[in-house]
Amino acid sequence: MLERYEVEAFLTLAEELHFGRTAERLRVSTARISQTIAKLERRVGVPLFNRTSRRVELSPMGRRLYDEMSPAWAELNAAFTRAVEAGQGVTGTLRVAFTDVAAGQLLVGIAQLFRAREPGCEVQIREAQIANVVPWLRDGEVDVALTDLPMRDPTLVTGQVVVREARMLAVPSGHPFARRTSITLEDLARVKLVRLPDSLPVSYRDDRTPARTPSGRPIEHGPSAETFNEILTLVSAGQGAFLVGAHARRYHARPDLAFVPVEDAPALEWGLLWRSDNATARTLAFDLAAHDLLQHP
Repeated sequence: MLERYEVEAFLTLAEELHFGRTAERLRVSTARISQTIAKLERRVGVPLFNRTSRRVELSPMGRRLYDEMSPAWAELNAAFTRAVEAGQGVTGTLRVAFTDVAAGQLLVGIAQLFRAREPGCEVQIREAQIANVVPWLRDGEVDVALTDLPMRDPTLVTGQVVVREARMLAVPSGHPFARRTSITLEDLARVKLVRLPDSLPVSYRDDRTPARTPSGRPIEHGPSAETFNEILTLVSAGQGAFLVGAHARRYHARPDLAFVPVEDAPALEWGLLWRSDNATARTLAFDLAAHDLLQHP
């Protein structure tokens, strides 16, 4: 039988791929994480992580274990929280964050439907920079965040996808790509991508600033930015490009920028995110309202 700290150590390291950051998140020593993982690997009989002096990666067995264990762990935490909340109903205050002006507009509609269904629960809405979403959720600053995905993290739960949109590449208005009707993912090898802060999950950073094209060609990375407006300013200054959703063409239109469709890119998805141990009746009712609003506009 696995102990709770063993599960948390494995899932967190699988997300962070860094012993120091894992120890910081779990508020234990790096040595404790190393010992715990080594103990798990002895019990499994094969390495769960491949380690070098420069990086940590999941082994094939580690990836399989993570893919099977992470959803079950999140559901276990959610089930316990639902049991605690079952007798209390949907009351109190739900603190919700959004990360973009378009998401804020959508969030207003979700909140209106939620309030009509649950008049005993107050909704407080706050704007968050993308780098703040995960820290705010972990620290209990907010209960739910409406953000773009993927935000895979063993401590967080992603609700139903509420919006899908095409992807575009933001480039300076004078860039050669700005004269094209579309580009492909292979064209990313010809630009430098603005990087995102390390506080964001690896899944999100890899999705927005991939290291290689589908054929394996390397993609150069440029300077790092903390906020979306900072990203667009760096793009305008010619210091890089950035993958965005199609809504940016309307909500972030600027004369110094062009947004070029990426014809073979997968859709960019948006959804609600909350901490796995905070799946309260309020949170689940809000997620249902988000789904119903978009299914029946």
